[in-house]
Amino acid sequence: MYAFFEPAFMPCADCGASVGRANRESHVCDGDRQLDYRLFQLREGVAAFEADLGVWLSTPAGVFERWYAERERRQR
Repeated sequence: MYAFFEPAFMPCADCGASVGRANRESHVCDGDRQLDYRLFQLREGVAAFEADLGVWLSTPAGVFERWYAERERRQR
C-alpha cells in the first residue's frame, strides 16, 4: 500500500489562494481575488462569447443594431 504525500498548502476553492491546511478554517477570501479567480475560470466562455458576438455583428441584424446603437448614442 502506498502512502500519498499531503501538501502543506491547498488552493482555496472560492478564490484560488494557497492556504495552509492548518489555516483553512480561518481563511477569509479577498473580494478582488475571488472576482479574478472566477473570471479566470470563465475565460473560455468569455472568449467564445466575444467570438460569437463578432460573428453576429457581421450579420444584417447585427449591422442594423450597431447602426441603431450609434444613432441612439448620438441623439443623447
